[in-house]
Amino acid sequence: MNQMTSPLGKDLVGLERLSGQQIRAILDTAEPFKEISERRIKKVPVLRGKTIVNLFFEASTRTRVSFEFAEKRLSADTVNIAAASSSVSKGETLVDTARNLEAMRIDMVVMRHGSSGAARFLADRIPSNVINAGDGWHEHPTQGLLDMLTIRDHMGRLDGLKVCIVGDIRHSRVARSNIYGLLKMGAEVAVCGPQTLLPQGIGDLGVHVLSRVEDAIQWADVLNVLRLQLERMQAGYVPSLREYNRIWGVSTARLERAPRDLLILHPGPMNRGVEIDSDVADGPHSVILNQVTNGVAVRMAVLYLLAGGQPEKAEAAKQGGEA
Repeated sequence: MNQMTSPLGKDLVGLERLSGQQIRAILDTAEPFKEISERRIKKVPVLRGKTIVNLFFEASTRTRVSFEFAEKRLSADTVNIAAASSSVSKGETLVDTARNLEAMRIDMVVMRHGSSGAARFLADRIPSNVINAGDGWHEHPTQGLLDMLTIRDHMGRLDGLKVCIVGDIRHSRVARSNIYGLLKMGAEVAVCGPQTLLPQGIGDLGVHVLSRVEDAIQWADVLNVLRLQLERMQAGYVPSLREYNRIWGVSTARLERAPRDLLILHPGPMNRGVEIDSDVADGPHSVILNQVTNGVAVRMAVLYLLAGGQPEKAEAAKQGGEA
C-alpha cells in the first residue's frame, strides 16, 4: 500500500478539515473490519511490516488500548511510549523525540497531547503519518468517528438526525470532533450545559444552544453525554457535583418524559451519578459498550486508509487479501 494514495491524505489530525465524503469512507471502511474482532484468530496481515509508535503524553486507557488492538489486529509492529518514561521528561522537545523515532524508520505515530494543535505541529514536521488521539481542547477525531458509526449502526442514518451533546462542552475535544463530523454528515447538532461550560461563540459553529437538559431530551433523537473534566477545571465552573447532577444529570425520570426513545452515548470514562445515572448508563437505550467495540473497527479503518488502503478494497483486506 502506498500512503501517497491515501483517501485521507497524509495524516488524521481532526475532522474539521475532512469532507463528508472522506468521513463516509472511514465509516464504510470500518464496517467490514468489525467482523475481524469476532473471529477466533483476530488478525489480518494488512499492515504487516509497518511500525507504529503510540506516543501518549496524557493518561489514557480506552483510546490507547483501542489503538493497540487495532494495530495488532492489522499485524503492525507497535511501540508504546508514555511521556513519563520518555526523554521529554528530561527536557527533550516533541520534535526531537519524533525525529529520533523517525531515525528508527517508523511508519506512523499515534499521539495524545495536552496542548491543542500538537498533532498538527508534529504532522507538519515529520514524514510519518500522524494520527491525533486527542490534543488539548481541540479535537479527538477517532472518538468522533466511532460515535458517528455507533449512531449510524443503531439509527440507520446520520442525515437528518438530531444529536444533542450534553455536559462539559468547554473542555471537550470530543464535542468539537462530533460537531464537525455530524454537521458534515447532514445531522442537526445541539449543545446543552451550564453557561460556564459552553465556549463563547459555540453557536457560530452552526449548532443549536439549549439551556436546559429537559429541552435537550424533548428535542433530540440522540444524546451524547460528556463527563465533567474535573482535571481541567479550576473552582467556579459548577457549584458542586451534587448540584450538577440535580440540574443537568441524565436520569431515567427525565428520559421517561421524552417524546421518543433516545439513543444514549457516552465517550467515557463516566462519572456515574454526576452527568449520567447508572440505570441510564446500563439501560436499554445505552450504546456505550457498542462505542467501545466500534472504536477498534474505526481505528483499524483509519490505519488502513492512511497506509494507502482503499475503501472499496476493505472487504478483501478483511479476508487477508491484498488491499
